[in-house]
Amino acid sequence: MATERTSPAAPDFETIARNANQLAESFRQSALQPFERMGQGGAAQGGNEIDEMTRTLTKVAETWLSDPEKAVRAQTRLTESFAALWASTAARMQGQQPVPVAAPDAKDKRFAHEDWIKNPVFDLIKQSYFIFSRWAEEMVEKAEGLDEHTRHKAEFYLRQLLSAYSPSNFVMTNPELLRQTLEEGGANLMRGMKMLQEDIQAGGGQLRVRQTDLAAFTFGEDVAVTPGEVVFRNDLMELIQYAPKTETVLKRPLLIVPPWINKFYILDLNPQKSLIGWMVSQGLTVFVISWVNPDERHRDKDFESYMREGIETAIDMIGVATGESEVAAAGYCVGGTLLAVTLAYQAATGNRRIKNATFLTTQVDFTHAGDLKVFADEEQIKQIEGRMAERGYLEGARMANAFNMLRPNDLIWSHVVNNYVKGKPPQAFDLLYWNADATRMPAANHSFYLRNCYLNNTLAKGQMVLGNVRLDLKKVKIPIFNLATREDHIAPALSVFEGSGKFGGKVDYVLAGSGHIAGVVNPPGKKPKYGFRTGGPAKGKFEEWVTNSTEHEGSWWPYWFKWIEEQAPERVPARIPGAGALPSLAPAPGTYVRMKS
Repeated sequence: MATERTSPAAPDFETIARNANQLAESFRQSALQPFERMGQGGAAQGGNEIDEMTRTLTKVAETWLSDPEKAVRAQTRLTESFAALWASTAARMQGQQPVPVAAPDAKDKRFAHEDWIKNPVFDLIKQSYFIFSRWAEEMVEKAEGLDEHTRHKAEFYLRQLLSAYSPSNFVMTNPELLRQTLEEGGANLMRGMKMLQEDIQAGGGQLRVRQTDLAAFTFGEDVAVTPGEVVFRNDLMELIQYAPKTETVLKRPLLIVPPWINKFYILDLNPQKSLIGWMVSQGLTVFVISWVNPDERHRDKDFESYMREGIETAIDMIGVATGESEVAAAGYCVGGTLLAVTLAYQAATGNRRIKNATFLTTQVDFTHAGDLKVFADEEQIKQIEGRMAERGYLEGARMANAFNMLRPNDLIWSHVVNNYVKGKPPQAFDLLYWNADATRMPAANHSFYLRNCYLNNTLAKGQMVLGNVRLDLKKVKIPIFNLATREDHIAPALSVFEGSGKFGGKVDYVLAGSGHIAGVVNPPGKKPKYGFRTGGPAKGKFEEWVTNSTEHEGSWWPYWFKWIEEQAPERVPARIPGAGALPSLAPAPGTYVRMKS
């Protein structure tokens, strides 16, 4: 017996119109909130960035307008590309299957829906976007007379604009969004507007795009799960000692120095992905610094404070807890930069208690420092310092926004579309929970970091002065394990490679797959995601090193542990945190990690 097919219901245009009117009113109210806040004495964030973007891209336009003939040729190339697209579309309408004039990268998830290819109208919209995008990128790339910093900024800001104006972001130009909106009568937009209003309210008048379900995680249960105890606390940090999982441990303890720009538990997300937990399971006595989330009381805490009250005090306390005067140390990102500074300081003063060092995606030479260098010229640093002077710190949201702008399609617009257009709440994802858990920056420390590292590169040049001591990395002769990741936008692999040559001793440079986080948090398993490369000293040209290197499958973690064990293989009975001279102050992950910005 044949089954009667039911035709899909026609769109309820009256309902869609009613929801659209409500949407417009909600958007009007939401859009006014930041301006009302300005009228009450608040400072609008983002204004300076927009001005800087406008100035930078105007400089690019001026280089083309100064040569009218060259500008006409560039305009002609764009016109010819669109003419080819129209001809291709016309041929397709006549039943032919022409080769696309412009197509997205295979990894571009924005245009994965089949209607971007099957529907000629949306295919035309998509190809038009990529024709213009690639033309605009070429205009920046081939602009004559630009200094490299201005060109870098222009490339960065253009990427933000192109990501923002992608047709995949809007209902009328995205077939998937249009289909959903018609099917739901616009209810998806109303749900999205409700979340938009909630996120603006949560951001104190500024939109804070939610990336995950923030209520789905509890410290010690879902994230930061490795058992341990806080055994010391001062104004800048808590020192966590982790409980052993083996009967014996390596005699030399390990101190991990995480970045203070984010919280330490990226290294302890869950039992399956925890680098800290894995280290403990191999027989290491692991100590981790958990930095305070600073406020106005910490405005004068500078780089030297973080070295003395952070790393050096932690080594003192490890000595009290274990009786060991020598440690191995590992630093991640800017925590590694601070560790390198500490090594240079100890080498200069003779207080050499760190016997080997591991750097995870760490820069000591900022010549090729990646996209964050866009924000680090004299004018922008002065603006940042002015903002920090008002409160004594840089707001955590500003750093979070900067990091999100490094990957705008993945970390901004995919969430905007999912939340506010599709009306879907984000799923629970521990990595994005950590990413949203922003930290503030003390004024003195952040100013020193921006000026000495990103702006003037004083550490690499041997010109950095800390505690009246000039620092020279060539005096650092201890064994070093230096991990870079191939797709890192924060500490580019080339930058880490060239930084390896600044040290005076043997450096084992290792190049892992993926990026700044996934390349580091890549545990061993049956189906390893990324491999890694080894190839001896980091000398010569980077690409030649890569060509001559040896590729290994799986995680770099076991390779590193073999390296760390070879430095000091002696073992002792396992140490119980809180059972010795340093009593427990709180269970891990402690109290500082819970401080919100």
